[in-house]
Amino acid sequence: MKEKVVVIYSGGMDSFTVLNKAIEEGKDVYPLTFNYGQRHSKEIDYAANVCKNLNVPHKIVDISAINQLMVGNSLTDDIDIPEGHYAQESMKSTMVPNRNMVLLSMAIAYAVSLDARAVYYGAHSGDHAIYPDCRPEFVAKMNDVSQIANYDPVDIVSPYIKDDKIGILRDGIRMGLDYGQTWTCYNGREHACGQCGSCVERLEAFEKNDLTDPLTYEQ
Repeated sequence: MKEKVVVIYSGGMDSFTVLNKAIEEGKDVYPLTFNYGQRHSKEIDYAANVCKNLNVPHKIVDISAINQLMVGNSLTDDIDIPEGHYAQESMKSTMVPNRNMVLLSMAIAYAVSLDARAVYYGAHSGDHAIYPDCRPEFVAKMNDVSQIANYDPVDIVSPYIKDDKIGILRDGIRMGLDYGQTWTCYNGREHACGQCGSCVERLEAFEKNDLTDPLTYEQ
C-alpha cells in the first residue's frame, strides 16, 4: 500500500514540483490548497486544473477570514506589490505573518485525519533571505513539534530546502513537467507581470536552465 502524504499545493511552480516529486517517490498524494485571502485566485485555479488532470483528491480550503489578522503585507493588504529580485529589502512586504506555521498546522491536522505520515511543502533556499518560515531551522522546529502534537507523529518534508528555484526547475524538467500548468505571479492579470519578485526569480530560473518560460508576460 502506498504511503499517504499531504502536499501543501499553491499552484505555483515550487509546490507543483513538490507534488510531482512526491508522486515520483510513489506516495499517495492528497494536495491541499488554501485560500488565505491572497490578492487573486489564479494560482488556485491552476492548482485545481492540475489535480483534476492527475486525478488526485484535492481539497481547496477557504481560510480567507484570517487575513484580518495577517495585515501589513502586500499579498493580502492594499499595499503595492514590490518589483525586483527577492534579495531586495523591499520584498519583505510580501511576507505574510506566520503564514507557513498556520498552513502547516492545518495540513498536519488533515494528515492525522487521513492517517498520512507526512506533510510536504515547497520551502527552498531562494526564500531564506526574506522568509523566516522557509528556513531550515523553522522546518526542523516545526517537524519537532509535529512529532509530539498528536498521538501519531507526522513528518514535515521539504524536498528542496537546500535548493534554489534554478535547481527546482532543473529537477522538474528531469521529471518532464510542463510549467505552463503553473502560475507564480503576484498579480492575477491575464499575463504574468514579469516584474514582481516571483516573476523575476522564475524567469531567472528558466534563463539559468537555458529554457524559455511557457507562460506569457506583459513585458
